[in-house]
Order: sequence, then C-alpha cells, then structure tokens
Amino acid sequence: MRLSPRRNRLMKNRSATRSAFTLVELLVVIAIIGVLVGLLLPAVQSAREAARRMQCSNNLKQIALSVHNYQSAYKRFPPSALVDLSVTSTGNNGSWGVHGRILPFLEQGNVYENVDLSLAWDNQDAIDGLKIPTYACPSDPGTDQERTFSDGRPTLYPTTYGFNFGRWFVFDPTTQKTGDGMFAPNQFYSFRDCLDGSSHTLLTGEVKAWTPYQRNGGPSDTAIPANQAEAELVVASGAQFKNTGHTEWPDGRCHHTGFTVTLPPNSDVEFETGGQLYEQMDFSSWQEGKDGRSGNPTYAMITSRSYHVGLVQVAKVDGSVSSVTESVNLSIWHALGTRAGREVISGEY
Repeated sequence: MRLSPRRNRLMKNRSATRSAFTLVELLVVIAIIGVLVGLLLPAVQSAREAARRMQCSNNLKQIALSVHNYQSAYKRFPPSALVDLSVTSTGNNGSWGVHGRILPFLEQGNVYENVDLSLAWDNQDAIDGLKIPTYACPSDPGTDQERTFSDGRPTLYPTTYGFNFGRWFVFDPTTQKTGDGMFAPNQFYSFRDCLDGSSHTLLTGEVKAWTPYQRNGGPSDTAIPANQAEAELVVASGAQFKNTGHTEWPDGRCHHTGFTVTLPPNSDVEFETGGQLYEQMDFSSWQEGKDGRSGNPTYAMITSRSYHVGLVQVAKVDGSVSSVTESVNLSIWHALGTRAGREVISGEY
C-alpha cells in the first residue's frame, strides 16, 4: 500500500524523534553508571592499599637486610644510641640511632659520607630536609609532614619503622642495665644473643608518624601495664606532653626510632590535655641519655601501630617479613619482643 506524502512525513519525524534518549532513559543510564562506580570504587581503593602494603613490606625487608649487612661488616648489631655516662648534666640526647648507622647498607652511602656519627645530628646540614623513602610507609599520611625546629636544627621527615626495644624497661644509666629487646643504648647485640631464635624475635616493626606521647615523668608503677586502664594511668604520670613521636629519624631514643611490645599492636590509650582528647598515646619515662649517669631509668610504652586495617607489619631477626594482627595474644606479642625470654611460641598470630 502506498502512503500519502503527509503520512510519510509523520513517519520520518517519528523516526527522527526516537533517535535520541528521553530524559527518563538518561536518568536510568546515569543511575546504572553510579551503581557501577559505587561497586568499583571500593575495589580500586582496596587494590591501592594492597599495593601500598606491599611497598611497606618491601621497606621492612630492605631495613632488615641493611641491619644484616651491618652485622656482617661489624660482627654485631648497631646500638639504639651511644650515650655519654661520664657526665651528669646534658641537654637532650643527640646520639644517632639505628636508622643513621645503617645508611651505607641502604644505598644511602652519599648521605653517610657527609655526616659524622660521632657528633650529634642536631647541627648536621647534610640531613636537612632529607626524606629517605625506605623509612616511610606509603599508607601513613604523616610521612610527608616536615618536622621543623626553631633552634637551627635540620628539618626532618618522620619514620614509620621502629626497632625492637623489648617489653617495657629500656635502660638504667646508673646500673647500665638494659631491656630485653634486640636494641638498647650502648649495647651491640648479635645473633648469638638472640636465644629465642631469630625467627621468633622481632627486629623492626611499624609505628605511626606524629604519635603523641608523655615523657620525663613516672611511671606510676614499674610493673608492665596489662590493659588500657593501667596504660592510661602510666601515661598520666608523664610530666611533659609532646605530639611529635617518630618524627626524628636520626635520633636514637625509643620514642622516635623504636617500639616496645608493652601493648598489642594498634592499641588505644586515651589522654586528654589542653581540651583535646588523644586516642593513641605513647609514654617514655625518661629520654635515654638525658643528664648522663644522673638520669632516671627509662620505661617505655611505645606501641607498634599502622594505617593498615587490623594489623601491623614486622620484620624478624631472621629477615622475614610478616603481619601481626591487633588481636594477637598479649603473651605471644611479649614473647616476640624478647631476645632471650625462652618462651615457647605456637599457633597463629
């Protein structure tokens, strides 16, 4: 049947009109795209965090290998710091920590050649504004925040990896007794001192940059705090509040380049000061080296923490890298922190 010209034009207009989307169709398409983005975004974020966590694991491996190479060269591990016990009055300890001593074994030989480990790091311009990528976990947002000083000291970047100082007690300058970890002031431990076995002893682990802490006072009780309530009493006994923990990578003091296994990983310890509540506090009763042999004993609750969900990553003395969940049994965590406690560790953690 032959169509009239008018009917033919109407059919063509309808075809032209239907070649575009209606408003309802556009809204449906947009809604579908929104749902797909909502489904894909968590997967993308998860993939990115997995990549950051892998890089963090690689950093720990490199640090562990650097300590091993230091031990191969000098037949012993580096001290956490070298403190002068011939004096009775000092400023803050300026001794270099493990991070500075392993520089030549971390492909940072040029930096190492331009610093003097026999002198305090405070006035050494070679480290001014220097960020060493291996010392920074990519998941920690605080690693790009500079630590500046008003007294002329070099600008520093934080570190997110601390070395194992043991369970709680760190150092007594009067008796020169040290703690039960793998690192301590004026001590050069080696593999032979790790009686618990190198695969059952922590070497280094994650810490958070810019951790708040109390120092130079207390503790309220020298017994190891067993829970959050006891830990909060310990923190309250400190005399000086600081919010700069783990921001001085060259420094040898525990609250900057160490950790203790006093509390499980990622533990909350609350403390309020200046009208602000801090949920994850640390504590150090005395800065190691301060006032030489007249200084007080150091008890430290410097908790291993990270921005990885539910866990921290650690490297053991044998160089292996693994994850430890924040729900780890406290007795197992303590056992991992001692070098010669002769504990038996079994099961998963």
